[in-house]
Amino acid sequence: MAADLWTSVVSLAGVALGGGLTALAQRATQSSAERAEERRQTAATTESRRVEQIDVLKEFVSCAQAAERAAYRRPDPWGDDEDGWMTATGPVMTALWTASGNVTLLCDEALREPVRTYGHALNAAVWREIGDVEVNEHLEEAKTAFMNAARASLAGA
Repeated sequence: MAADLWTSVVSLAGVALGGGLTALAQRATQSSAERAEERRQTAATTESRRVEQIDVLKEFVSCAQAAERAAYRRPDPWGDDEDGWMTATGPVMTALWTASGNVTLLCDEALREPVRTYGHALNAAVWREIGDVEVNEHLEEAKTAFMNAARASLAGA
């Protein structure tokens, strides 16, 4: 009878130990799967954010180019609304400032100052608050600083 009891106890202990190890293995597998899913979601979010940042930077560059074209087309001397230049340029500058705000909102903090500086340089060029300096010469430093900061920001993202 004692042998039967020991057989039952050892058998029960084996079942308990096997069940415990199975539960532990399932928990470890589940934790590993959850961590892998979190990493996948983090990577997807990071990539989505990067695409969004690229889009707002492209929009800003496009608006900056439109503002630069407006600066080159500005009549000299100009009056109330020479050939509709001022009417056409107002929305261009509004789009520039909107795009600048989007960059500031969605991109790295390091882009804030270069975007602001480049925007102000474009504004001064469009409204000819640059004296006798050529538009491209006036914009070169601010434009280069912005492009370098944008490139660095995207490389780090």
